[in-house]
Amino acid sequence: MKPVTVIGFLGSTLDAAKFGPSRWNKWRPTVSICMQEDLRVDRFILLHGSHHRRLAEFVMDDIRDVSPETEVVQQLLDFDDPWDFEEVYGKLLDFARDFPFDPDAQDYLVHITTGTHVAQICLFLLTEARYLPGRLLQTQPQRGAPQPIGTWNVIDLDLSRYDSIATRFAEASAESANFLKSGIETRNPAFNRMIEEIEQVAVRSRAPILLMGPTGAGKSQLARKIYELKKLRHQISGPFVEVNCATLKGDSAMSALFGHRKGAFTGAAQDRPGLLKSADKGLLFLDEIGELGLDEQAMILRAIEEGRFLPVGADSEAKSDFQLIAGTNRDLVGEVATGRFRDDLFARLNLWTFSLPGLAARREDIAPNLDYELERFAEREGARVTFNKEARDRYLGFAESTTAKWQGNFRDLAASVTRMATLSATGRIDSDAVGLEIARLHATWSGEPSPGDGLDAILGPDRLAAIDPFDRVQLAFVIEACRGAASLSDAGRSLFAASRSVRKSTNDADRLRKYLARFELNWSSIRA
Repeated sequence: MKPVTVIGFLGSTLDAAKFGPSRWNKWRPTVSICMQEDLRVDRFILLHGSHHRRLAEFVMDDIRDVSPETEVVQQLLDFDDPWDFEEVYGKLLDFARDFPFDPDAQDYLVHITTGTHVAQICLFLLTEARYLPGRLLQTQPQRGAPQPIGTWNVIDLDLSRYDSIATRFAEASAESANFLKSGIETRNPAFNRMIEEIEQVAVRSRAPILLMGPTGAGKSQLARKIYELKKLRHQISGPFVEVNCATLKGDSAMSALFGHRKGAFTGAAQDRPGLLKSADKGLLFLDEIGELGLDEQAMILRAIEEGRFLPVGADSEAKSDFQLIAGTNRDLVGEVATGRFRDDLFARLNLWTFSLPGLAARREDIAPNLDYELERFAEREGARVTFNKEARDRYLGFAESTTAKWQGNFRDLAASVTRMATLSATGRIDSDAVGLEIARLHATWSGEPSPGDGLDAILGPDRLAAIDPFDRVQLAFVIEACRGAASLSDAGRSLFAASRSVRKSTNDADRLRKYLARFELNWSSIRA
């Protein structure tokens, strides 16, 4: 059995007694807990105010007499008004967040018999919300002749939340939803509603969650955030294990997922626990679950329902207690209809199903995600890069328009920001850098060769080595544009389409000719 820790308030009235033998004829709830024959208390966290120190010491001495094995820890908690819900709840919430809970190693009992009614209600609410990861404990005196022991029981109350602190719960829920969005102030109403629902499911359920959506829509990042939120709430203690099922092929898939025993097959030189076992007490994210074979799907289903599975070559089953999040970009309903995905597994996964929209369906969220990606670049590279106003307006004008395909969704956006930030040595992304990036994205989405190919053959290694990386990327794209154009003027018009509209006179061919001359190139040599 795990050690037991009791958390409870000192009862300023119920725990008080005259010093002398007569006190042992009185039921005192805090002392009585430690006198129960069928309840071993290893540690007691005694909550009390500064003005009750003397009573606390008195009670602690009596606990030492009746239960020497119990460690009593005093926890000072002063209230200006112990009947004020907001104050009591807030300070108890702070205590719960700071306390080093370890639910895997300790059992926690939250004593709600002592303290004011407000304190008891707040302890219930915090336990029910899992800020206090334990069970509720209630004690009472026995009927009949006075005696100090009384009775105890673990209770499961079903009380409605109190209106006076409903705002606090709403704020906590909003904080959790914002956490799931990585702090990004998203503006898409449908997406925000979906995140709010995911937040409620994440903190109230251990059932599997299915995240559907195109590649790059953010399934992996959301799964990790759900894990981090559950860990903050003390609902999970094990690791986050992410598996891309598309990389698990053939016989190795069984071994990777479920483990194997030494000698199970050629090359099995030692036991392997497998990814399901590694996720014990934690969260397993099976990305692209639709890529698994039918045999693997059958074993996954049993592992979800019973927490058991058979490693390859093993005679006995292994156990693992994990929560599952599955991700897919496939239409699993269609896969079930064609027999490529098990209908019983889909039925088990389909309790909580959320479809993440692609970036093109959330264009109003591009601006806050643009700022988020710049912050990520700064954290990753240790260098802060920003847009000038003209460049930012130009980029958002393109990114939020239907011209931008965003085929790779948020991965495309992250790569785009990284390229612009990396090539902006001054720390400011200007309009020219945005123009080059827009052209690059167009080329990527249209399937054209990416800029940067073939410069060795045109310039030679010595001349190429003398060109800065920024100029090299730009020059490569210009050359590709020239090769795909019918004339020098045609190439100039495609390259300078945006800037030529604001000039009084245009000579795109001359502008392009001068640019190429910087690198000792001309139209004829490129076309040749």
